[in-house]
Amino acid sequence: MILATGMAASQSLSMFIVILAALVIPIIMARFKITGVPTAVAEIIVGIILGQSGLRLVSPTTNLNLLSSVGVIILMFLSGMEIDFSLFRPQSGKQAEKTMSPVKLAVEAFVLSLVVSLVLAWGLAKLGLFNDIFLATIIFTTTALGVVIATLKEKEILSKPIGQTILLTAVLGEIIPMVLLSVYASVMGGDVARIWLIVIPLVVAVILLHRFHRYFGWFKRITKDTTQLDIRLAVFLIFTLVLVAESVGAENILGAFLAGMVMKLLEPHESTQDKLTSIGYGFFIPVFFIMTGAKLSLRELLVNPHALMLIPILVLGLVVAKLGTFMVYRQSFDGRNSFAGTFLTVTTITLVLPSLEVARNLKAISQTQSDAFVLAAVIVCIIAPVVFNSTFRLAKEDQIKQRVVIIGANVMTVPIAQQLTKDWNDVRVVTDSQENYHTYNSELKDIYFLEKIDLDTLRQGGFLKTDILVIGQRHDERNRHLAIGAKEAGVERVIVNQSSLQVANEAKQELEQQGIEVFNTYNVESSVLRALIESPSIMHMLTSTEAGLFEVKLQNHRYSGIQLMDIPMIDQITISRIRRNGAWLTPHGTTVIEYGDRIIFTAKESAVVNRLREEFSRAN
Repeated sequence: MILATGMAASQSLSMFIVILAALVIPIIMARFKITGVPTAVAEIIVGIILGQSGLRLVSPTTNLNLLSSVGVIILMFLSGMEIDFSLFRPQSGKQAEKTMSPVKLAVEAFVLSLVVSLVLAWGLAKLGLFNDIFLATIIFTTTALGVVIATLKEKEILSKPIGQTILLTAVLGEIIPMVLLSVYASVMGGDVARIWLIVIPLVVAVILLHRFHRYFGWFKRITKDTTQLDIRLAVFLIFTLVLVAESVGAENILGAFLAGMVMKLLEPHESTQDKLTSIGYGFFIPVFFIMTGAKLSLRELLVNPHALMLIPILVLGLVVAKLGTFMVYRQSFDGRNSFAGTFLTVTTITLVLPSLEVARNLKAISQTQSDAFVLAAVIVCIIAPVVFNSTFRLAKEDQIKQRVVIIGANVMTVPIAQQLTKDWNDVRVVTDSQENYHTYNSELKDIYFLEKIDLDTLRQGGFLKTDILVIGQRHDERNRHLAIGAKEAGVERVIVNQSSLQVANEAKQELEQQGIEVFNTYNVESSVLRALIESPSIMHMLTSTEAGLFEVKLQNHRYSGIQLMDIPMIDQITISRIRRNGAWLTPHGTTVIEYGDRIIFTAKESAVVNRLREEFSRAN
């Protein structure tokens, strides 16, 4: 009885210490301004200090193991949700020639890494240091997707081209070795006939996507605070695909990752991902990282001369295996950031632990070799993200706020394009007038001439891949046709000029029902004149360069869910209205802002406006 009570108390104490550490770690890092080390890496280090290799205050209890397992599953699920599937659409035209697709870069980087890993594994076998070539290739190829994605999130570059490239490289470095590990276990375990079963989780994922895609819109309409159907569906997808993966002998994290991809393809509301991220990074995922460190037993390893001799060789191998990634990244990114991204992909630990466990169970490697690989993985897991954080700098293309395509080069659109370009927008102007092209070619950096402007030529030229499409030609009917087609092609915002007052009024309702914004010169001029007569002070505010009326769309998840009184620089701005889901909200100090809100505000200083816009519109 006393022994059982003591064990229960010990387990409770371990749980308490882990939960306390999860709370204290980010507080200490913020207090002492530790920005070079990602939180995930700090959690692993603290786990090592508290666990078997250090103070032994934390032991892997049943409850902590369960929470840790849930943490890695949710981490892989959220990783699947972070993939931007629009990257898999083929690009063409001049825009596609400027940078290579992140998908293509990631595939090239992984293939090169796989080849180098195979050569390194063969070299270790020839030297008699590690004879299992297949297993060594798997370990050298792996990337710790969880650590990578946490680092990219903290750097707030996950939605940038380089962020997506690194993410996709890490995805390949986790998923393909995961599949290879299942094949390795089947072959070494004498159960080759079960290898084909690995495709079953993928088939089930496709079936679930097809099944729920038709009803997900309805789910979003009927959900409420007490049902949270989106979260319940996410839990169902995770449980189902994890269960299927485990049933066919694959890793459960493969099922979790597929579940995240299915959820992403269902196109949930941004608030859904916010809630899932809060659940994961708020509780389960920190427990996983801390327990990863706590479970490592490095005491015996550090006094083993054979293991110590093998460790620097393995660390060097893990780094060399990914060096080819630099040459691939260099095709689209500058040398500094290519080096930083390459070093981040060196990070590996998540899949190393189960790989070594499988190999030990099959008697394929010795305990010394296993421990040496573990410590080598821990070393690169600590060093690589630190090198990335200290080296990476936002490049010019990463500072672009939004992509704008303007159709029609004339006295109305060209000055707007010039102003937007100065404010870090990626602006391209398209015209089918040879005369206008030559007239404005010297004034605009990115102006393109097309013999004919229609949906096909715009699609082929990559001009529909934009955040905002402005159709500013002087042809109402053609503009209307292009606007409808562009909206159907998936352009998020379409602004169309309708010059004729009669045509504009007739077409306005039809266009606005499809989510297209209508610009009519006559209406604008009338509204401006009326404002000048009736409200001259407001007119001055709108046109003043010092105290204007500004708008910003909240795309930074860091500020989603906080009250207006808590946002930065609230004492230097005045928020007048908030646009949410097509409705206007009257703001108060306790009003909670949400992802996707359009915030209308005033400020006297342009520096304050630029800083607030940069913070709120930074997609992460």
